[in-house]
Amino acid sequence: MNELINAVDWSRAQFALTAIYHWLFVPLTLGLGVIVAVMETLYYRTRSEKWLATTKFWMTLFGVNFAIGVATGIIMEFEFGTNWSNYSWFVGDIFGAPLAIEGILAFFMESTFIAVMFFGWKRVSPKFHLAATWLTAIGASLSALWILVANAWMQDPVGCTFNPATMRNEMTSFWAVAASPMAVAKFFHTVLSAWTLGGAFVVGVSGWMLLKGRNRDHCMRSLKVGGWIGAIGIVLTMLTGDSSAVTVSERQPMKLAAMEGLYRGDNAQSIVAFGILNPAKTVDNDEDPYLFHISIPYGLSILANHDAQSFVPGINDVINGVSKDREGNLVNTVSYTERIARGKRAQDAVKNYEAASRTDDKRALDDINKTLQADFKYFGYGYLDKPQEAVPPVAMTFYTFHLMVTVGGYLLLFMLVALLFVYKPKLIEGKKWARWWYILSIITIPITYICSASGWIVAEVGRQPWAIQDLMPNKVAISNLSASYVQVTFWIFAVIFTALLIADVSILLTQISKKSKTDLDKVKL
Repeated sequence: MNELINAVDWSRAQFALTAIYHWLFVPLTLGLGVIVAVMETLYYRTRSEKWLATTKFWMTLFGVNFAIGVATGIIMEFEFGTNWSNYSWFVGDIFGAPLAIEGILAFFMESTFIAVMFFGWKRVSPKFHLAATWLTAIGASLSALWILVANAWMQDPVGCTFNPATMRNEMTSFWAVAASPMAVAKFFHTVLSAWTLGGAFVVGVSGWMLLKGRNRDHCMRSLKVGGWIGAIGIVLTMLTGDSSAVTVSERQPMKLAAMEGLYRGDNAQSIVAFGILNPAKTVDNDEDPYLFHISIPYGLSILANHDAQSFVPGINDVINGVSKDREGNLVNTVSYTERIARGKRAQDAVKNYEAASRTDDKRALDDINKTLQADFKYFGYGYLDKPQEAVPPVAMTFYTFHLMVTVGGYLLLFMLVALLFVYKPKLIEGKKWARWWYILSIITIPITYICSASGWIVAEVGRQPWAIQDLMPNKVAISNLSASYVQVTFWIFAVIFTALLIADVSILLTQISKKSKTDLDKVKL
């Protein structure tokens, strides 16, 4: 048993390592792709060589980041087969479909047009080159779409049914999978947050160049596009974050409760603006959940349900199957103890299916199918020994959620100031504190990355222990591998990914420094 637990932990750690490193490259690719396309559009409309120079400057940085980011993404997809083969077998018919579309359509689209984007300046017309640049940016977003559809299905498994004859989940509606509320919310929230990161990157690099006194006109052009894309991105990210919260409230109430460190919910539930959790608090004791907190009245009810008087369940409420209507009357839902019992009943039905099939016992098969139809949605709970196993790491989920929200508010203010600098430069240029603004813009690049990573930690850690929500916990999803084998590959990947990250940052810094020393208002094709 200890060997199994270690294998699960190391497999999760390896996948988390790959995902974290991969996500360092993805949002910058998505954000810079749109920014470069907008810049080239301005060049195409004005035919100004200054806009051409600015476009090519940022296009180079986009290309470096894109090339290195591809490697980590490919490795992450292979890990489903190497480390999570039980998962791949159980839902491969569903999970594999969006990933196949991503590889065949979206990635093919990116890799085709990025060649034209970089090497076609003298070989194709300006209009065709502009189309290639936009298609590269769109292809990157489509690639993200299908990967996020696959991820959203893990969080909300819809459009499928379990076939006891094959022991697999099979897709019944592709559109239910592709257009689920979870997928739609996740796609827009993720991609638009990448616009924010791309904008912060452009503003930060421009701030560094202004700090060095280099290429002011280029920096002002860059700030205009980066500031607007970043500002639009953060505003829309906040709006889509609202829809994401409603979706999570409906489909993953345990995650929402963990995001707030909420153990006992209520009607007109407040939201924590700032708080420190009590580390001694568990579902089994009556300790106060917070050592200190400042809350906003009605906030969580409004966020979760768009109803200030609605009930929001806490962790204990979800476990015990307790809810309330708008008037505060008790409403019973399915407790985790009952879910475990029904999950075990569904698993027993699956075990009995093979024997009934061999004897062609139609009555038994009918009874089994009825049981599966009634109880299969709790199938994964049958692998749990106690309800507390279904509680995610509360502290990590709580703090990363509040860090994400806090930094998001800061980024909105930052982007507005960046735009103010563009349109009212005299308010900043020449002032004693201008230097500190440039430094802050540089520091904002890693701050934005922290915000972006925090969002993913909330999404993935908050749904633990599930590989597939309610259907398959992590300990059942892994391959039959020894913990020592996974440990070795973990450290190999850690070394490789760190080397790739160092190479990426090193090349980006070299290119920024080198090109910033030239006159970027003069460029030759």
